[in-house]
Amino acid sequence: MRVNFTVNGRQQEADDVWEGESLLYVLRERLGLPGSKNACEQGECGSCTVRLDGVPVCSCLVAAGQVEGRDVVTVEGLAEFSKQRDEHGHGGACGTGGGCGSKGVSLDAAKQWQAKPADSQTGEGTPLSTIQQAFIDAGAVQCGFCTPGLLIQADALLEEKSDPSDQDIREALSGNLCRCTGYEKILDAVRLAAARQSEAV
Repeated sequence: MRVNFTVNGRQQEADDVWEGESLLYVLRERLGLPGSKNACEQGECGSCTVRLDGVPVCSCLVAAGQVEGRDVVTVEGLAEFSKQRDEHGHGGACGTGGGCGSKGVSLDAAKQWQAKPADSQTGEGTPLSTIQQAFIDAGAVQCGFCTPGLLIQADALLEEKSDPSDQDIREALSGNLCRCTGYEKILDAVRLAAARQSEAV
């Protein structure tokens, strides 16, 4: 079958997709977007997390046919997605009020952003988002295998809650496993990103 959907602001078409093929496989093998990692293939580790119509999902558990006509954001498009969200007034979880509901940015608002033609498919050359820079500055990146999923999940958390508690952070990231860091640096990175977003508002 043929699947048409939007990935990081670009219309994409995947041909000859078989019924059991996962969104993760299509992203990595058919579209050349290796940022989402293939680890457990059971939705347990979170390394393949992407945003599907704004909601974080494990792409290994989503059948490719389910994304027909829908919007996907991978780690490669996270910086541009965050920038567009900020420009449309949704950065920092809809301001300092503590969130804009459980869905974050509406689907209509998310569809307003478009990647620039000059941007590479991999996101190279795009200034990093707040959460991406915070991960670097806090030393939260080691082997990097879990990092894409953590970034997607943390970005969604900060979109919903501008000043998350430690419990909020731990709960939001509970589906993302890391075997390197011991998690403390990751928690530091999310706290740092939240503080920076608050300063920017």
